[in-house]
Amino acid sequence: MPVKILFADDSAADRLILKSMLPDYTVVTAVDGADALRQIREQPDLGLVVLDLNMPNMDGFQVLEALRNDARLRRLRTILLTSSDEMENEIRGLQLGAADYIRKPLQRDALRARIKTHVDLLQIQQALEQKLQTQGQTYELIFEQAPIGIAISFGSDPSDAEKNAYYSINPMYEQITGRSKASLLELGWARITHPDDLAQDLEQYAKLQAGEIDAYSIEKRLIRPDGSIVWVQLSVSALKIANSHQQNHIALLQDITQRKEMEQALRYNNDHDRWTGLYNRSFLERLLAEDADRTLHEKRAVVGINLVEIQSLTSRYGFQYTQKLIKKIVAALLDHCAGARSLFCTYENRFVFYIKNYTDKQDLIRFSQEIAATLKEHLAPERIGGGISIVEINQDNAYAVEQLLKDLLIASEYAMRDAEHELGVCYYDDQLAANFARRQDIEDELIRVAASKADDGLYLHYQPVLDLKTGRICAFEALTRLHSDMLGNLSPAEFIPIAEEAKLILPIGRKIVSQALCFLKRLHESGFESVSVLINISIIQLIDHEFSRNLFQVIRDVRVNPESIGLEITESVFAADFDRINRILGVLDRAGLHVSIDDFGTGYSSFSREQDLNIKSLKIDKSFVDGIMQTDPDKTVIADIIAMAHKFDHITIAEGVEHEKQLRYLKACGCDWIQGYLVSRPLDENAALDFLARFETR
Repeated sequence: MPVKILFADDSAADRLILKSMLPDYTVVTAVDGADALRQIREQPDLGLVVLDLNMPNMDGFQVLEALRNDARLRRLRTILLTSSDEMENEIRGLQLGAADYIRKPLQRDALRARIKTHVDLLQIQQALEQKLQTQGQTYELIFEQAPIGIAISFGSDPSDAEKNAYYSINPMYEQITGRSKASLLELGWARITHPDDLAQDLEQYAKLQAGEIDAYSIEKRLIRPDGSIVWVQLSVSALKIANSHQQNHIALLQDITQRKEMEQALRYNNDHDRWTGLYNRSFLERLLAEDADRTLHEKRAVVGINLVEIQSLTSRYGFQYTQKLIKKIVAALLDHCAGARSLFCTYENRFVFYIKNYTDKQDLIRFSQEIAATLKEHLAPERIGGGISIVEINQDNAYAVEQLLKDLLIASEYAMRDAEHELGVCYYDDQLAANFARRQDIEDELIRVAASKADDGLYLHYQPVLDLKTGRICAFEALTRLHSDMLGNLSPAEFIPIAEEAKLILPIGRKIVSQALCFLKRLHESGFESVSVLINISIIQLIDHEFSRNLFQVIRDVRVNPESIGLEITESVFAADFDRINRILGVLDRAGLHVSIDDFGTGYSSFSREQDLNIKSLKIDKSFVDGIMQTDPDKTVIADIIAMAHKFDHITIAEGVEHEKQLRYLKACGCDWIQGYLVSRPLDENAALDFLARFETR
């Protein structure tokens, strides 16, 4: 018949988890200490009670006290369950009669092993006590063949070799200890107990002799004759025999070495990173929390290393290659752990140095630069970079460990942003915190806009594009704007990169396209059929598998001519996957859309590839146009760009034209279209239509 176990815990989730972990036993549950005590009194067939330490109405200690004060219940085997690591609680529980102490979180295999141990001990103890009173012959059989070690003393002291004349020891006890009965009687158990475990055993045994407790259970190490160690579960109980006034005891011994090795492995896995062998984030968090109280007056800091780009190697060379490189990097970083520096792996591609007793901020920066130099040796050949961040620990952040590590990650991301494909160093301070807070506010605003069915603060301005050959306005570039009640007017240079990084550019981009095409329709309905609208598109939008389908659907819904639509993409998109992106552009080009390369000359395209692009025009970056005013025009490359573009039948557009000198030079070079303040500032829809009407009637 399965052993019946009562599990008392105020957490419904923990009750469910424990029941699922113990399918071989009959498990009943109690919601608090008072409920547990009631069920104990009503269910005499309970074999084992597991009590959570912290419960409402009655906690685990109170239940133990009630059991000890009831003669019928004091021998009921109980186990305390808690997430606390406080030794005082463990000692108090054992003093009140608890047989064992299990800590949360529950590990399935370890829990099952512990419960089985206590069930075996319970069954053996119950059998022994019963057989001792009834059948001596059966007792001898059990004693000799029991699967656990048994030692019984009648009026003797097993801790003292001189008083072991009446000590009975079974074969399994001999097997576990690796010693014969004669050797055990000669030595006594104190001399074969590991020195580090002896004090606890002697303390509990003294209480048993004094009558303060009826039993105790401990885990301890025994030393075998060859010097090897065996872990055992020792349970010692007072053995009450009728008409006997002697102090009789029974000791039950079970080999738990395998279980302890498993627990040690689990503990190691919980505290260490699987691939590098370094202590992990969980361990670092506990260490930082502990040191918050212990090292109030020490200088402490954390230096983070974010190597997120290293994961790109996996797609190129495979997982094993990446892991091998990471292990080489870890070995190099460990060379910097001299003194009060410790290295942790907080994620598969993130590491943290925990540093104590440094000199000052500059000392941390110098150390971070040394780390950057070390990393560069390994990462430079791979053409990838990373971010190194610094956060000093003070009274304001010492106890907020999770936020501390979050700040470290934030600073590392800023370091990567400021030094693309390099190893930047960023110190976390109030200004960085303010920048991040604003970034979060902008992202929250973008989330709101993206989720709204209305445009909700998102609107477009339109900058006219002048055809230099006809002298007429040929297009408007749609420029995105965002107004927030909390943040005011936001520049696209600020919020568009955030929208791209947060993957919000897709829903926001659909709103932009819809607005721009509605304006295009309004242009044509106002009689300006020859005027186009140019819309900026990011790479994230372009490579989205739904982009083309959604775009064509909006074109059909709004009923505009695709040939009046221009899409502007920055040339940097071709750094990702030239062939794939060019195929997408081909689909758009065949549909009649006008595709333009924006900011030409600042990114990744080249004249050698330009002829292969499925595009209609090139937009010359403003920096080249500004150069007309700053240097000898004859020394600029604009004329060469225009000539080469025309060779490939591409229209050239110059942006940022603000001065007559620039206009004259661009005309002389044969530039096709221009835009800039010299023509007009960006305008809202109504102003754009008014401007166009006035321009046409000049």
